[in-house]
Amino acid sequence: MRVGVPTETKNNEFRVAITPAGVRELTRRGHQVTIQAGAGEGSSIADADYVAAGAQVADAAEGVWAAAELLLKVKEPIEIEYGLLRRGQILFTYLHLAASLPCTEALLRSG
Repeated sequence: MRVGVPTETKNNEFRVAITPAGVRELTRRGHQVTIQAGAGEGSSIADADYVAAGAQVADAAEGVWAAAELLLKVKEPIEIEYGLLRRGQILFTYLHLAASLPCTEALLRSG
């Protein structure tokens, strides 16, 4: 499976959805992991640590979203990400849909 990890875009969210240990485990089991450049900086994890664990690094979020069958995020997508959602893609994240009708509608439209 192609796993993607974009940089979090929600205001004041500095965490990242996977650690290098998680990348190592996924790649050991045959999955491909792509992480957006700088995604781990807020958690003091360098891109080089992800590469050493077997991840590929992509420059832009659009490339991560486009390639991923499974997308890992800490927080729900925000408006600038709604257009990146697509049918058949698995989004693994925490959702607080009661507070965001636009996010709920974007998820429904994406299939």
